[in-house]
Amino acid sequence: MEKPLATTALFIAGFGPIVQDARASRDLYCRTLAIPFREEHGGYLHTERLAGANTFALWPLSQAAQSCFGAEEWPGDVPIPQAWIEFDVERVEAATAELESRGYRLLVRNRQEPWGQTVSRFIGPEGLLVGITFTPTMRAAG
Repeated sequence: MEKPLATTALFIAGFGPIVQDARASRDLYCRTLAIPFREEHGGYLHTERLAGANTFALWPLSQAAQSCFGAEEWPGDVPIPQAWIEFDVERVEAATAELESRGYRLLVRNRQEPWGQTVSRFIGPEGLLVGITFTPTMRAAG
């Protein structure tokens, strides 16, 4: 049996829109669809209680910019993403190297987040902010 590529997606670690109008997004997702979000610092809303993805979150554009570029503003030379998606893989470093070798421009490379996730990010051809991750809290024990 052939060994899978380092970029083989194991599951969707998270998905959600990149939010530019927080009030409109909260109205739709919190009030209209009654999604039970928890709120973190800066207006980041997330839930791990919807089937289909381990996390669904409304990620403010300013926070996505901070995560990718270390600044509150999204740079003008990079298309503004409409949504984000993360795919968990076995080895983020190997997947990152493979993506770079295929010509993808990585915005974040193999960064360790405070909550234990390792992530690399790039803009996909359809304009999504794509994350390649290893998320220990989403892995089954044992």
